[in-house]
Amino acid sequence: MNSSEIRTRFLKFFEKRGHKIIPSASLIPENDPSVLFNTAGMQPIVPYLLGQKHPMGDRLVDVQKCVRTGDIEEVGDNRHLTFFEMLGNWSLGDYFKEDTIKWSFEFLTNKEEGLGLDIKRIYVTVFEGNDDAPRDTEAVEIWKNYLPEERIYFLPAKNNWWSAGDNGPCGPDTEIFYDPNKNAIGNMSHNEFVKSDNEGQIVEIWNNVFMQYEKKDGKVVGMLAKHNVDTGMGLERITMISQSVKTVFDTDLFIPIINKIIELSSQRDERMERIIADHLRTAIFMIADGVLPSNTDRGYILRRLLRRSIRSGQSLTTNFKYEELVEIINKKYGDFYPEIKNNKNLIISELNKEFNKFRETLENGLKMINNLFKKEDNLDTFSLDGTILFDLYQSYGFPVELSLEEINRERINRGLLMMDNDLKETYLKNFFNKLREHQKLSQTSSAGMFKGGLANHNDKTIKLHTAHHLLLAGLQDVVSKDIKQRGSNITEERLRMDFMCDHKLTEEEKKNVEDWVNDKIKRNLNVVRREMPLAEAEKIGAQMEFGAKYPDMVSIYIVEDENGQAVSKEFCGGPHVENTKDLGHFKIQKEEAVAAGIRRIKAVLV
Repeated sequence: MNSSEIRTRFLKFFEKRGHKIIPSASLIPENDPSVLFNTAGMQPIVPYLLGQKHPMGDRLVDVQKCVRTGDIEEVGDNRHLTFFEMLGNWSLGDYFKEDTIKWSFEFLTNKEEGLGLDIKRIYVTVFEGNDDAPRDTEAVEIWKNYLPEERIYFLPAKNNWWSAGDNGPCGPDTEIFYDPNKNAIGNMSHNEFVKSDNEGQIVEIWNNVFMQYEKKDGKVVGMLAKHNVDTGMGLERITMISQSVKTVFDTDLFIPIINKIIELSSQRDERMERIIADHLRTAIFMIADGVLPSNTDRGYILRRLLRRSIRSGQSLTTNFKYEELVEIINKKYGDFYPEIKNNKNLIISELNKEFNKFRETLENGLKMINNLFKKEDNLDTFSLDGTILFDLYQSYGFPVELSLEEINRERINRGLLMMDNDLKETYLKNFFNKLREHQKLSQTSSAGMFKGGLANHNDKTIKLHTAHHLLLAGLQDVVSKDIKQRGSNITEERLRMDFMCDHKLTEEEKKNVEDWVNDKIKRNLNVVRREMPLAEAEKIGAQMEFGAKYPDMVSIYIVEDENGQAVSKEFCGGPHVENTKDLGHFKIQKEEAVAAGIRRIKAVLV
């Protein structure tokens, strides 16, 4: 069963059981500036899990695009990826444990509608209980209808408890594991199960979260009025299981890409081939959703992925033909994710531009390191503290392994022995210490930058969110009706909007936009939320996020003037103020370029 069929079967299985199929949200979070990308299937659903009514109803199913880059250095092994698809079904106050456990088991084991996996290889874990909540015996009793009790295990909260943070919904979960080995392990004791999990002998394939408790200030205070179900199953992993292969890179999701990389290369290196395939796939999805290479935020992540793939390609002496690689990924994903098909030319253009730019970067880095060699008498102590290697990496994107190659080349030129393993390890250890110091600083900075994001909305961010809508409408009215939003970020202190525009705004344009927004604030205009069919929302000209896909029923926020006419109308899940009088005074702080044809405005309410 190929990956496309698994996707289709999953959606149809739950659609038959009353779920509405909703499209994947963009990789760029709509109203959650606490993260750069959607990192989990549940992330775009958070407002509805917190109580907001979803326009498509109480039973939902989707396949959500996700990006995680925390383990980027590990990509190339058997299991780490930067992009993945998460299959999920959701109950918003409708069904609960009995139905979701039953359906999970049926989808995994049923041959006609599901995947037809071997029942004897399935194991499950449930919450063992603690001071916050009792052990989940209810889930165990339900599972006993489908599995022998010997394959049901109690585990602690670190394994089987989900929480949104110190405040909000939380609850136990049940995780489903599968034994992919040809010679099935069979029944295991508790300790044998834990050991098999730790050693990778069994694989977690599905998680069902039961949101039934409420937490305040880090303590569970009672039951929620509505119980929700949130599930997640990674497509790459379940495809690996279904196709009985050893790694996700051996599935139909990667084999065509890797085969083309091999064809374009004059050398073989499995790890490098996997890095190129993973990073290129992620980059294509990012660009399709409106991210462009830059030195900040999402653009920096994209640039880093592309440069790692290019460097890996150079190690294989790969003849990069992006048109061919993009075409293969488009063929694999374009029908399900039309944003790739629709943006194919843009994707190829950006990939080629970044390749040429990085080639210049490498040349500059080589010049810098050669100049440093001229000043360095003792290569055995050449920046052993890691400073030079880190500066080359940070300032030029110069890969540390290439720096080490250049140091060795210089040693040979001077008639010295190549670095021994101890010296090489010292270089690398000190470089990574510098890198970790920098990452800690970046994380501290990001924590301040993104604090109070809309995922945990407060009055300040809600007001700035409404001002953000007015800013887009003002830009379109004052500067150009063709302006489209390309990204946003809202903290407690300010709003930030990236938008398509072919010129730098003049001082007069900026002042006129400010005046336009402040006029709407002073007029005490109502902000209303309406649900309507997608076709109707498009017909009335509601603004939509670039690259986003929307369900058949959508939520629109409208700022209405005194005559009931819309001065702003956008696809949006909220939240917003009820009247513009609550906003205060709008002020543009800065307007700048972030990429070709993309401008950025930072603004505040005072």
